[in-house]
Amino acid sequence: MDKFVIEGPTPLKGEIAISGSKNAALPLMAASILGNGPSTLHLIPKLRDIYTFNNVIRVTGTKVEFHEAENKLVIDPTHLSHTEAPYDLVRKMRASFYMLGALVGRTGQAKVSLPGGCAWGPRPVDLHLKGMEAMGINIDLDEGYVYASIDGDDVEGGEFTLDPSSVGATINLVLAAVKRAKKFVIKNAAKEPDVVLLCNMLVKMGADIEGIGTDTLTVRKADELRGVEMSNDPDRIETGTYMIAAAMHPESDLTLTGCKPEDLGTFPKHFKKLGVDYSVDGTTIRIRSKEKINPVSVKTEIYPGFPTDLQAQWATLMTQADGESKITDTIYFDRFSYVPELNRLGAKLKVEKNRVTVNGKTELSGASVMSTDLRASVSLVMAGMAAEGTTEVLRVYHLDRGYENLEDKLNSVGASIKRVSEE
Repeated sequence: MDKFVIEGPTPLKGEIAISGSKNAALPLMAASILGNGPSTLHLIPKLRDIYTFNNVIRVTGTKVEFHEAENKLVIDPTHLSHTEAPYDLVRKMRASFYMLGALVGRTGQAKVSLPGGCAWGPRPVDLHLKGMEAMGINIDLDEGYVYASIDGDDVEGGEFTLDPSSVGATINLVLAAVKRAKKFVIKNAAKEPDVVLLCNMLVKMGADIEGIGTDTLTVRKADELRGVEMSNDPDRIETGTYMIAAAMHPESDLTLTGCKPEDLGTFPKHFKKLGVDYSVDGTTIRIRSKEKINPVSVKTEIYPGFPTDLQAQWATLMTQADGESKITDTIYFDRFSYVPELNRLGAKLKVEKNRVTVNGKTELSGASVMSTDLRASVSLVMAGMAAEGTTEVLRVYHLDRGYENLEDKLNSVGASIKRVSEE
Protein backbone atom coordinates (compact mmCIF):
# COMPACT_ATOMS: atom_id res chain seq x y z
CA MET A 1 0.00 0.00 0.00
CA ASP A 2 1.40 3.40 -0.99
CA LYS A 3 1.47 6.74 0.77
CA PHE A 4 2.42 10.26 -0.31
CA VAL A 5 5.16 12.21 1.45
CA ILE A 6 4.55 15.90 0.79
CA GLU A 7 6.83 18.84 1.56
CA GLY A 8 5.16 22.22 1.80
CA PRO A 9 4.23 24.91 1.28
CA THR A 10 4.56 24.97 -2.52
CA PRO A 11 2.87 27.48 -4.85
CA LEU A 12 1.88 26.06 -8.24
CA LYS A 13 3.38 27.64 -11.34
CA GLY A 14 3.12 26.26 -14.85
CA GLU A 15 0.71 24.23 -16.96
CA ILE A 16 -1.36 21.09 -16.37
CA ALA A 17 -3.28 19.21 -19.07
CA ILE A 18 -6.67 18.00 -17.86
CA SER A 19 -7.36 14.28 -18.29
CA GLY A 20 -10.53 12.64 -19.53
CA SER A 21 -13.37 12.22 -17.07
CA LYS A 22 -13.65 8.89 -15.27
CA ASN A 23 -17.29 9.48 -14.40
CA ALA A 24 -18.14 10.21 -18.04
CA ALA A 25 -15.97 7.39 -19.45
CA LEU A 26 -17.60 4.54 -17.51
CA PRO A 27 -21.11 5.02 -19.00
CA LEU A 28 -19.59 5.26 -22.50
CA MET A 29 -17.84 1.95 -21.88
CA ALA A 30 -21.11 0.35 -20.77
CA ALA A 31 -22.90 1.75 -23.82
CA SER A 32 -20.30 0.22 -26.12
CA ILE A 33 -21.57 -3.29 -25.42
CA LEU A 34 -24.95 -2.33 -26.93
CA GLY A 35 -23.41 -1.93 -30.40
CA ASN A 36 -23.30 -4.51 -33.19
CA GLY A 37 -19.59 -3.86 -33.71
CA PRO A 38 -16.58 -2.28 -32.01
CA SER A 39 -16.64 1.24 -30.55
CA THR A 40 -13.54 3.38 -30.11
CA LEU A 41 -13.40 5.78 -27.18
CA HIS A 42 -10.83 8.57 -26.94
CA LEU A 43 -9.51 10.58 -23.95
CA ILE A 44 -9.92 7.65 -21.56
CA PRO A 45 -7.84 8.20 -18.39
CA LYS A 46 -5.45 5.55 -17.05
CA LEU A 47 -7.16 4.98 -13.71
CA ARG A 48 -7.79 2.01 -11.45
CA ASP A 49 -11.56 2.25 -11.99
CA ILE A 50 -11.11 2.13 -15.77
CA TYR A 51 -8.97 -1.02 -15.53
CA THR A 52 -11.51 -2.57 -13.15
CA PHE A 53 -14.41 -1.85 -15.49
CA ASN A 54 -12.43 -3.18 -18.46
CA ASN A 55 -12.22 -6.48 -16.60
CA VAL A 56 -15.93 -6.42 -15.71
CA ILE A 57 -16.74 -6.01 -19.41
CA ARG A 58 -14.27 -8.73 -20.47
CA VAL A 59 -16.11 -11.29 -18.29
CA THR A 60 -19.02 -11.07 -20.76
CA GLY A 61 -16.86 -12.24 -23.66
CA THR A 62 -16.44 -8.72 -24.99
CA LYS A 63 -12.99 -7.88 -26.37
CA VAL A 64 -11.43 -4.81 -24.70
CA GLU A 65 -8.17 -3.22 -25.87
CA PHE A 66 -6.76 -0.26 -23.92
CA HIS A 67 -4.16 1.65 -25.93
CA GLU A 68 -2.74 3.46 -22.93
CA ALA A 69 -0.22 5.66 -24.74
CA GLU A 70 -3.07 7.13 -26.78
CA ASN A 71 -5.69 7.06 -23.99
CA LYS A 72 -7.81 5.09 -26.44
CA LEU A 73 -10.17 2.22 -25.66
CA VAL A 74 -11.56 -0.20 -28.25
CA ILE A 75 -14.52 -2.30 -27.09
CA ASP A 76 -15.83 -5.06 -29.38
CA PRO A 77 -18.97 -6.83 -28.08
CA THR A 78 -19.39 -9.03 -31.17
CA HIS A 79 -18.78 -12.21 -29.16
CA LEU A 80 -20.57 -11.20 -25.95
CA SER A 81 -21.99 -14.44 -24.55
CA HIS A 82 -21.99 -14.21 -20.75
CA THR A 83 -24.51 -11.99 -18.97
CA GLU A 84 -23.01 -11.81 -15.49
CA ALA A 85 -21.02 -9.15 -13.64
CA PRO A 86 -19.53 -11.01 -10.65
CA TYR A 87 -19.17 -9.83 -7.06
CA ASP A 88 -15.36 -9.99 -6.90
CA LEU A 89 -15.18 -7.26 -9.58
CA VAL A 90 -18.34 -5.23 -8.99
CA ARG A 91 -17.57 -4.86 -5.27
CA LYS A 92 -14.53 -2.76 -6.16
CA MET A 93 -16.50 -0.03 -7.90
CA ARG A 94 -20.13 1.06 -7.77
CA ALA A 95 -20.25 2.16 -11.41
CA SER A 96 -19.92 -1.50 -12.43
CA PHE A 97 -23.65 -1.62 -11.71
CA TYR A 98 -24.15 0.04 -15.11
CA MET A 99 -23.72 -3.48 -16.46
CA LEU A 100 -27.27 -4.22 -15.31
CA GLY A 101 -28.81 -1.78 -17.79
CA ALA A 102 -26.27 -2.53 -20.50
CA LEU A 103 -26.64 -6.32 -20.33
CA VAL A 104 -30.43 -6.42 -20.12
CA GLY A 105 -30.48 -3.90 -22.96
CA ARG A 106 -28.15 -6.04 -25.04
CA THR A 107 -29.45 -9.55 -24.29
CA GLY A 108 -32.71 -9.20 -22.38
CA GLN A 109 -31.22 -10.64 -19.22
CA ALA A 110 -28.51 -9.90 -16.66
CA LYS A 111 -27.07 -11.15 -13.38
CA VAL A 112 -25.17 -8.38 -11.61
CA SER A 113 -23.77 -8.23 -8.10
CA LEU A 114 -24.88 -5.43 -5.82
CA PRO A 115 -22.13 -2.79 -5.93
CA GLY A 116 -19.25 -1.61 -3.77
CA GLY A 117 -17.11 1.56 -3.95
CA CYS A 118 -16.06 4.34 -1.57
CA ALA A 119 -16.76 3.55 2.08
CA TRP A 120 -19.08 6.47 2.88
CA GLY A 121 -22.73 7.19 2.61
CA PRO A 122 -25.73 5.16 1.52
CA ARG A 123 -26.13 5.09 -2.24
CA PRO A 124 -29.08 2.73 -2.63
CA VAL A 125 -29.75 1.16 -6.00
CA ASP A 126 -33.49 1.08 -5.29
CA LEU A 127 -34.14 3.77 -7.90
CA HIS A 128 -32.36 1.73 -10.57
CA LEU A 129 -34.42 -1.36 -9.79
CA LYS A 130 -37.77 0.38 -9.35
CA GLY A 131 -37.23 2.25 -12.61
CA MET A 132 -36.53 -1.00 -14.46
CA GLU A 133 -39.62 -2.62 -12.96
CA ALA A 134 -41.66 0.41 -14.08
CA MET A 135 -40.24 -0.20 -17.57
CA GLY A 136 -41.53 -3.78 -17.52
CA ILE A 137 -38.29 -5.58 -16.67
CA ASN A 138 -38.51 -8.48 -14.20
CA ILE A 139 -36.24 -7.88 -11.19
CA ASP A 140 -35.32 -10.50 -8.56
CA LEU A 141 -32.78 -10.34 -5.73
CA ASP A 142 -30.97 -13.43 -4.48
CA GLU A 143 -27.83 -13.76 -2.35
CA GLY A 144 -26.44 -10.34 -3.21
CA TYR A 145 -27.19 -10.52 -6.93
CA VAL A 146 -29.76 -8.73 -9.06
CA TYR A 147 -31.42 -10.86 -11.74
CA ALA A 148 -33.03 -8.87 -14.54
CA SER A 149 -34.99 -10.33 -17.45
CA ILE A 150 -37.71 -9.51 -19.94
CA ASP A 151 -40.45 -11.65 -21.44
CA GLY A 152 -39.99 -11.62 -25.19
CA ASP A 153 -37.91 -9.14 -27.18
CA ASP A 154 -39.15 -5.87 -25.71
CA VAL A 155 -41.19 -4.21 -22.98
CA GLU A 156 -43.94 -1.62 -23.15
CA GLY A 157 -41.99 0.97 -21.16
CA GLY A 158 -44.05 3.58 -19.38
CA GLU A 159 -42.93 6.40 -17.11
CA PHE A 160 -40.78 6.74 -14.00
CA THR A 161 -39.93 9.74 -11.82
CA LEU A 162 -36.53 9.74 -10.12
CA ASP A 163 -36.91 11.01 -6.56
CA PRO A 164 -34.30 12.20 -5.89
CA SER A 165 -32.66 12.81 -9.25
CA SER A 166 -29.79 10.36 -9.73
CA VAL A 167 -26.99 10.27 -12.30
CA GLY A 168 -26.41 6.55 -11.88
CA ALA A 169 -30.08 5.61 -12.11
CA THR A 170 -30.63 7.86 -15.13
CA ILE A 171 -27.71 6.19 -16.91
CA ASN A 172 -28.79 2.65 -16.05
CA LEU A 173 -32.39 3.25 -17.14
CA VAL A 174 -31.32 4.78 -20.46
CA LEU A 175 -28.96 1.84 -21.12
CA ALA A 176 -31.76 -0.63 -20.42
CA ALA A 177 -34.39 1.22 -22.45
CA VAL A 178 -32.70 2.11 -25.74
CA LYS A 179 -33.06 -1.37 -27.34
CA ARG A 180 -35.91 -2.82 -25.25
CA ALA A 181 -38.58 -0.26 -24.32
CA LYS A 182 -41.21 0.75 -26.88
CA LYS A 183 -41.45 4.10 -25.10
CA PHE A 184 -40.00 5.00 -21.70
CA VAL A 185 -40.09 8.43 -20.08
CA ILE A 186 -37.66 9.32 -17.28
CA LYS A 187 -38.79 12.34 -15.27
CA ASN A 188 -36.50 14.34 -12.98
CA ALA A 189 -33.64 12.82 -14.97
CA ALA A 190 -30.11 13.94 -14.16
CA LYS A 191 -28.75 16.67 -16.44
CA GLU A 192 -25.03 16.20 -15.69
CA PRO A 193 -22.58 16.38 -18.59
CA ASP A 194 -21.92 12.65 -18.08
CA VAL A 195 -25.58 11.88 -18.87
CA VAL A 196 -25.64 14.24 -21.86
CA LEU A 197 -22.47 12.69 -23.29
CA LEU A 198 -23.84 9.16 -22.89
CA CYS A 199 -27.12 10.08 -24.61
CA ASN A 200 -25.25 11.77 -27.46
CA MET A 201 -23.14 8.65 -27.96
CA LEU A 202 -26.23 6.42 -27.98
CA VAL A 203 -27.94 8.69 -30.53
CA LYS A 204 -24.80 8.46 -32.67
CA MET A 205 -25.13 4.67 -32.37
CA GLY A 206 -28.72 4.91 -33.62
CA ALA A 207 -30.78 5.34 -30.44
CA ASP A 208 -33.97 7.43 -30.28
CA ILE A 209 -33.71 9.76 -27.25
CA GLU A 210 -35.57 13.05 -26.83
CA GLY A 211 -34.95 15.75 -24.22
CA ILE A 212 -31.18 15.36 -23.89
CA GLY A 213 -29.89 17.95 -21.42
CA THR A 214 -33.33 18.43 -19.82
CA ASP A 215 -34.91 16.74 -16.81
CA THR A 216 -37.30 14.69 -18.98
CA LEU A 217 -35.85 11.99 -21.24
CA THR A 218 -38.04 10.05 -23.67
CA VAL A 219 -36.51 6.84 -25.02
CA ARG A 220 -38.00 4.84 -27.89
CA LYS A 221 -36.80 1.42 -28.97
CA ALA A 222 -34.09 1.14 -31.60
CA ASP A 223 -33.86 -2.30 -33.18
CA GLU A 224 -30.11 -2.07 -33.67
CA LEU A 225 -27.22 0.09 -32.49
CA ARG A 226 -23.90 0.32 -34.30
CA GLY A 227 -20.38 0.74 -33.00
CA VAL A 228 -19.09 4.31 -33.14
CA GLU A 229 -16.05 6.50 -32.47
CA MET A 230 -16.54 8.92 -29.57
CA SER A 231 -14.42 11.31 -27.54
CA ASN A 232 -14.78 11.47 -23.78
CA ASP A 233 -15.18 14.81 -21.97
CA PRO A 234 -12.39 16.44 -19.94
CA ASP A 235 -12.75 15.85 -16.20
CA ARG A 236 -14.60 18.80 -14.68
CA ILE A 237 -13.86 17.62 -11.13
CA GLU A 238 -10.13 17.40 -11.85
CA THR A 239 -10.37 20.88 -13.37
CA GLY A 240 -12.06 22.27 -10.25
CA THR A 241 -9.63 20.46 -7.95
CA TYR A 242 -6.57 22.05 -9.59
CA MET A 243 -8.24 25.46 -9.65
CA ILE A 244 -8.78 25.17 -5.89
CA ALA A 245 -5.24 23.88 -5.30
CA ALA A 246 -3.80 26.91 -7.07
CA ALA A 247 -6.00 29.34 -5.13
CA MET A 248 -4.69 27.97 -1.80
CA HIS A 249 -1.17 29.30 -2.39
CA PRO A 250 -0.11 32.93 -2.61
CA GLU A 251 2.10 33.37 -5.71
CA SER A 252 0.48 30.54 -7.67
CA ASP A 253 0.10 31.08 -11.43
CA LEU A 254 -1.43 27.94 -12.89
CA THR A 255 -2.75 27.31 -16.41
CA LEU A 256 -5.06 24.37 -17.10
CA THR A 257 -5.37 23.18 -20.71
CA GLY A 258 -7.88 20.91 -22.43
CA CYS A 259 -10.73 22.00 -20.15
CA LYS A 260 -14.44 22.21 -20.91
CA PRO A 261 -15.41 25.33 -18.92
CA GLU A 262 -19.10 25.11 -19.86
CA ASP A 263 -19.35 21.83 -17.89
CA LEU A 264 -18.36 23.52 -14.60
CA GLY A 265 -21.91 24.71 -13.92
CA THR A 266 -22.11 27.34 -11.18
CA PHE A 267 -18.67 26.48 -9.75
CA PRO A 268 -16.88 29.41 -11.47
CA LYS A 269 -19.40 31.84 -9.99
CA HIS A 270 -18.35 30.77 -6.49
CA PHE A 271 -14.68 30.65 -7.45
CA LYS A 272 -14.69 34.25 -8.66
CA LYS A 273 -15.91 35.40 -5.23
CA LEU A 274 -12.57 34.29 -3.75
CA GLY A 275 -10.92 37.38 -5.22
CA VAL A 276 -8.26 35.47 -7.19
CA ASP A 277 -7.49 36.29 -10.83
CA TYR A 278 -9.45 33.84 -12.96
CA SER A 279 -9.64 33.89 -16.75
CA VAL A 280 -10.95 31.58 -19.47
CA ASP A 281 -9.73 31.46 -23.08
CA GLY A 282 -11.49 28.71 -25.01
CA THR A 283 -10.42 25.43 -23.39
CA THR A 284 -7.75 27.09 -21.23
CA ILE A 285 -8.22 28.34 -17.67
CA ARG A 286 -5.65 30.47 -15.82
CA ILE A 287 -5.59 31.08 -12.07
CA ARG A 288 -3.34 33.66 -10.41
CA SER A 289 -3.80 33.60 -6.66
CA LYS A 290 -3.62 36.47 -4.18
CA GLU A 291 -2.11 36.92 -0.72
CA LYS A 292 -5.63 37.12 0.70
CA ILE A 293 -8.66 35.09 -0.36
CA ASN A 294 -12.23 35.74 0.69
CA PRO A 295 -14.32 33.23 2.67
CA VAL A 296 -17.09 31.89 0.41
CA SER A 297 -19.85 29.64 1.75
CA VAL A 298 -21.29 27.05 -0.64
CA LYS A 299 -24.09 24.50 -0.75
CA THR A 300 -23.82 21.44 -2.97
CA GLU A 301 -26.66 20.81 -5.39
CA ILE A 302 -27.39 18.60 -8.36
CA TYR A 303 -25.91 19.84 -11.63
CA PRO A 304 -25.45 22.62 -12.58
CA GLY A 305 -25.10 23.51 -8.89
CA PHE A 306 -21.92 23.29 -6.83
CA PRO A 307 -20.65 19.68 -7.13
CA THR A 308 -20.57 17.42 -4.09
CA ASP A 309 -17.33 16.02 -5.57
CA LEU A 310 -15.63 19.39 -4.90
CA GLN A 311 -17.01 19.82 -1.40
CA ALA A 312 -13.98 18.45 0.49
CA GLN A 313 -11.56 20.44 -1.66
CA TRP A 314 -13.51 23.66 -1.07
CA ALA A 315 -13.50 23.13 2.70
CA THR A 316 -9.73 22.67 2.51
CA LEU A 317 -9.39 25.89 0.54
CA MET A 318 -11.47 27.74 3.13
CA THR A 319 -8.86 26.96 5.81
CA GLN A 320 -6.74 29.57 4.00
CA ALA A 321 -9.52 32.17 3.61
CA ASP A 322 -9.72 35.17 5.94
CA GLY A 323 -12.85 34.49 7.98
CA GLU A 324 -15.61 31.96 8.61
CA SER A 325 -17.31 29.94 5.90
CA LYS A 326 -19.87 27.15 5.81
CA ILE A 327 -20.03 24.23 3.39
CA THR A 328 -23.36 22.39 3.26
CA ASP A 329 -23.76 19.10 1.39
CA THR A 330 -27.35 18.47 0.31
CA ILE A 331 -26.44 15.43 -1.81
CA TYR A 332 -24.68 13.21 0.74
CA PHE A 333 -25.13 14.00 4.43
CA ASP A 334 -22.08 12.18 5.78
CA ARG A 335 -19.30 13.07 3.39
CA PHE A 336 -17.05 14.67 6.00
CA SER A 337 -14.52 11.96 6.91
CA TYR A 338 -11.72 14.35 5.95
CA VAL A 339 -12.57 16.83 8.75
CA PRO A 340 -10.68 15.21 11.67
CA GLU A 341 -7.72 14.64 9.37
CA LEU A 342 -7.60 18.30 8.30
CA ASN A 343 -7.87 19.30 11.96
CA ARG A 344 -4.78 17.16 12.66
CA LEU A 345 -2.92 19.50 10.30
CA GLY A 346 -4.06 22.56 12.26
CA ALA A 347 -7.34 23.42 10.54
CA LYS A 348 -10.39 24.51 12.52
CA LEU A 349 -13.39 22.67 11.13
CA LYS A 350 -16.56 21.66 12.93
CA VAL A 351 -19.26 19.37 11.55
CA GLU A 352 -22.94 19.61 12.43
CA LYS A 353 -25.20 17.22 10.51
CA ASN A 354 -24.56 17.94 6.81
CA ARG A 355 -22.64 21.19 7.28
CA VAL A 356 -19.03 21.96 8.10
CA THR A 357 -18.01 25.35 9.49
CA VAL A 358 -14.46 26.46 8.68
CA ASN A 359 -12.65 29.15 10.67
CA GLY A 360 -9.81 30.59 8.65
CA LYS A 361 -7.13 31.55 8.17
CA THR A 362 -5.19 28.82 9.94
CA GLU A 363 -1.54 27.92 9.61
CA LEU A 364 -1.29 24.27 8.60
CA SER A 365 1.56 22.07 9.84
CA GLY A 366 2.66 18.73 8.47
CA ALA A 367 1.40 15.53 10.10
CA SER A 368 0.40 11.98 9.19
CA VAL A 369 -3.19 11.73 7.93
CA MET A 370 -5.43 8.96 6.58
CA SER A 371 -7.48 9.17 3.39
CA THR A 372 -10.87 7.49 3.40
CA ASP A 373 -12.31 8.14 -0.06
CA LEU A 374 -11.36 9.66 -3.39
CA ARG A 375 -12.21 13.33 -2.84
CA ALA A 376 -11.19 13.30 0.83
CA SER A 377 -7.80 11.99 -0.28
CA VAL A 378 -7.11 14.78 -2.72
CA SER A 379 -8.17 17.39 -0.17
CA LEU A 380 -5.51 16.04 2.21
CA VAL A 381 -2.90 16.24 -0.55
CA MET A 382 -3.89 19.87 -1.17
CA ALA A 383 -3.64 20.61 2.55
CA GLY A 384 -0.21 18.98 2.66
CA MET A 385 0.99 21.22 -0.18
CA ALA A 386 -0.12 24.26 1.86
CA ALA A 387 1.26 23.03 5.21
CA GLU A 388 4.64 23.83 6.69
CA GLY A 389 6.88 20.80 6.85
CA THR A 390 6.25 17.17 5.96
CA THR A 391 2.81 15.62 5.55
CA GLU A 392 2.17 11.92 5.03
CA VAL A 393 -1.08 10.97 3.31
CA LEU A 394 -1.76 7.26 3.84
CA ARG A 395 -3.87 4.94 1.64
CA VAL A 396 -3.52 6.91 -1.58
CA TYR A 397 -4.98 4.00 -3.57
CA HIS A 398 -8.22 5.98 -3.37
CA LEU A 399 -6.57 8.68 -5.50
CA ASP A 400 -5.55 6.16 -8.14
CA ARG A 401 -9.27 5.50 -8.72
CA GLY A 402 -9.98 9.04 -9.91
CA TYR A 403 -6.93 11.22 -10.66
CA GLU A 404 -4.63 10.34 -13.54
CA ASN A 405 -0.93 10.94 -12.76
CA LEU A 406 -1.80 13.21 -9.82
CA GLU A 407 1.65 13.50 -8.26
CA ASP A 408 3.38 13.81 -11.64
CA LYS A 409 1.08 16.62 -12.71
CA LEU A 410 1.44 18.51 -9.44
CA ASN A 411 5.21 17.97 -9.21
CA SER A 412 5.56 19.36 -12.74
CA VAL A 413 4.17 22.70 -11.52
CA GLY A 414 6.15 22.99 -8.29
CA ALA A 415 4.76 20.54 -5.75
CA SER A 416 6.99 18.16 -3.79
CA ILE A 417 5.15 14.82 -3.58
CA LYS A 418 6.82 11.43 -3.30
CA ARG A 419 4.99 8.12 -3.56
CA VAL A 420 6.51 5.53 -1.22
CA SER A 421 5.43 2.17 0.14
CA GLU A 422 3.83 2.34 3.58
CA GLU A 423 5.85 -0.73 4.54
